Amino acid sequence: MISQECYELGSKSSIIREIFSFGLKRKAEVGEDKVYDFSLGNPSIPAPPSVKQAILELLEEPAENLHAYSPAPGDPKVRAVIAESLNRRFGETFTADNIFMTCGAAASLSICLKALCNPGDEVITFAPFFTEYRCWVEATGATLQVVPPRIPDFQIDTDVFEGMITSKTKAVIVNTPNNPSGVVYSEETVKRLGEILRRKSEECGSPIYLITDEPYREIVYDDIQVPYLTKYYENTLVCYSYSKSLSLPGERIGYIVIPDRIADHAHVAPAIAGAARVLGYVCAPILFQKVIEKCVEDTGDLSAYRRNRDLLMGGLEKLGYTCVPPQGAFYLFVKALEPDAYAFCEHAKKYDLLLVPSDDFGCPGYVRIAYCVSEKTIVNAMPAFEKLMEDYRTNAV
Repeated sequence: MISQECYELGSKSSIIREIFSFGLKRKAEVGEDKVYDFSLGNPSIPAPPSVKQAILELLEEPAENLHAYSPAPGDPKVRAVIAESLNRRFGETFTADNIFMTCGAAASLSICLKALCNPGDEVITFAPFFTEYRCWVEATGATLQVVPPRIPDFQIDTDVFEGMITSKTKAVIVNTPNNPSGVVYSEETVKRLGEILRRKSEECGSPIYLITDEPYREIVYDDIQVPYLTKYYENTLVCYSYSKSLSLPGERIGYIVIPDRIADHAHVAPAIAGAARVLGYVCAPILFQKVIEKCVEDTGDLSAYRRNRDLLMGGLEKLGYTCVPPQGAFYLFVKALEPDAYAFCEHAKKYDLLLVPSDDFGCPGYVRIAYCVSEKTIVNAMPAFEKLMEDYRTNAV
C-alpha cells in the first residue's frame, strides 16, 4: 500500500500552484497580455550582471572542479565567505563550520524540522504563514500549531503565543519579511519573542528552538530594518535562500546557520547533517555554491519591487480596497470583498485577475497579490480591479 499522505499531497497541488496552472491555460486561450496573474512569487527582475559574469568565469574552470560533489555541508570556501558576510553585516562571529549549504529555503526548513522534531512534538508558527510549513512539519510526525493573526498590524500576538507553548513545543517558525503579508516583525516584537522563548524553555526544562525563514531579508522598503534573530535569541537557526535577492528561484541554493551557542549544539549540528542525508539534500549544486562565493552580497534591482508596491497599493486603495501596507517582500495582502476569500478569487477570474485566497495561509478573508510582475501588468490590471469592485458595489455579489 502506498503512503496515503503522500498520495493526497501529490494529487492536489498547493492553491498557489493550482491558480498558476489555471493562468497558463487561460493565457493560451485569450492571450498572455489579457490575463493578470498575481499568483506566484517568481521574481520578475533579472539576476544582477555579476551572476552571469560569475557563471562565465566558472565555466572556464576544469570540469572536475565545477561539477563534482562538494562535502555534504558545502564547499568550505563558500561557507567561509558567507560567514564573513554575515559577521560584517550583523556583528556575528560565525565561521564556515556554522554554515550548512542547502538546496534553498525549503530544503533548509525541512532539514531543520527533521533534525529537531519527533512524532508527538509541536511546532508553532504565526498566521499568516507560508502554506508549505504544514506539510514539512507533519512529515516529521509533529503537528503545527498556528497563532492567529493580530489585526490590523499583523505583528505577533505575544500573549496568545505564550499561552500556546506547552511541554510538547519543540520549535517556532518565524518568517520576516512575511509571505504573504509583507510585514516585518519589529525589534520590539522580536525582543518579546526571545524573552518568552527563554522563559518557557526554562519552565519546560528543554530548549525551544527558533527557526527563522528569511528569503526576503533584502527586500524591504522605507528604511525598515529587519532584526537578525540570532542577536535576540540564542537558540536560533537561520534558513536562507538566494531565490529572491539574486532572482535565482530555479537554482535552489541557500544555507542554514547553526550558531555554536545553540543549545545542545553537539547534537543539533550532526542531526542537521543527518536530516539532510535522510532527505537526500546533501551537496547543494556546486556551480551555484561557487556563484554565491563571488556574489554573496549582490542583489538584483530591488527598487523595482518598491515601485510596483506603491503603484499597486496606491491604485487599489484609490478604488476602495483595504490593504495591509507591506514593509518588505513582494506581496500585497488585501481584504477580500466578501467573507469567503475562495469565492472572491473565483469571482475575480471573471476579469482574468488571478489572486490567491488567504485561508491556506491561516488568515481567512484576505487575498495575496504577488507584485513581482512587470509594471505593465499592474497598470493594465487596474481597470479589471475597478470592474471587480464595481461588481461588488452594485450587485452585492
